[in-house]
Amino acid sequence: MQIKNCEIKVVQDDITELKVEAIVNAANDKLVMGGGVAGAIKKKGGKIIETEAVAKGPIKIGQAVYTKAGNLPSKFVIHAATMGMDFATDEVKIRQSCASSLDVAEELKIKSIAFPA
Repeated sequence: MQIKNCEIKVVQDDITELKVEAIVNAANDKLVMGGGVAGAIKKKGGKIIETEAVAKGPIKIGQAVYTKAGNLPSKFVIHAATMGMDFATDEVKIRQSCASSLDVAEELKIKSIAFPA
C-alpha cells in the first residue's frame, strides 16, 4: 500500500529479526522490558537495551524514546509507552504512542520501521 511517499507493508514475522532501521516496542511507562515483544527484544538484543531504556524513563503514556538495538539487526529500538505498570491501555494511548514513535523516527531520519501487531 502506498500513502503519499510512504510504502506500507504488512508482514507476519519475528520483529527481532527484521532488517529495518528501527523496531517499535510497545512499552510500559517505566520502560521495564518484561514479557511479550519486549521480552523477545531483550532476549535477542541483550539486557543493554533495557538498561538504556530504563535510564530514559519513566515517560508519560503516549510518549516514546529510543535506544540502540544491541545485538539486533536494526539500529534502534523505539520504546512507545502504551500503558502503565497496570498494563491498562486503550485506543487513544496506542494512537498517541504510535504518533510519538513516528516523531522519533523522523527525528532520527529513519527510512524503515517495524511496529508490532
